[in-house]
Amino acid sequence: MTTLALETEPIAVNVTVTEDDLIVDLTDGRTIIVPLAWYPRLVYATSDERQNWQILGDGYAIEFPDLDEHIGVEGLLAGRHSGESRKSLENWLNSRK
Repeated sequence: MTTLALETEPIAVNVTVTEDDLIVDLTDGRTIIVPLAWYPRLVYATSDERQNWQILGDGYAIEFPDLDEHIGVEGLLAGRHSGESRKSLENWLNSRK
């Protein structure tokens, strides 16, 4: 098991969502790019839903209110994918019909 040790807390300042990637700019100049496939709700979202995001608190997380999706910046740096179960995702998809 590995542990992520950070000297400073990663803070998001901007988010861009493309057809394939989630791109997060940090205050320290780094940019994190992860595939949307890591977050199935973003994969199934419309373009408008993907563009409706907000940075929470002091930049510790990103929220997509239309999708009930919250993504922690520290988790992005650690390489954590969505922890949503298949059953939960299926229920969410069925609720969108």
